[in-house]
Amino acid sequence: MQDKPLFILAALAVLVVMVILMVGVGGFAQGGEFNRKHGNRMMRWRIIAQAIAVALILIVVFIRGH
Repeated sequence: MQDKPLFILAALAVLVVMVILMVGVGGFAQGGEFNRKHGNRMMRWRIIAQAIAVALILIVVFIRGH
């Protein structure tokens, strides 16, 4: 049960990735000033958040395996 907070943190990280991705894709679909100004930044944030989420998921899997 000591991995439960870590599991919740990993789930939240996945949700953060999803929100960033949806905002980035939505901005790309609409185009305009928001996409020109923030499109690349949103995708960089997504990559960083996704790396954190994957690392947390791997840690949870490692802890549950032992």
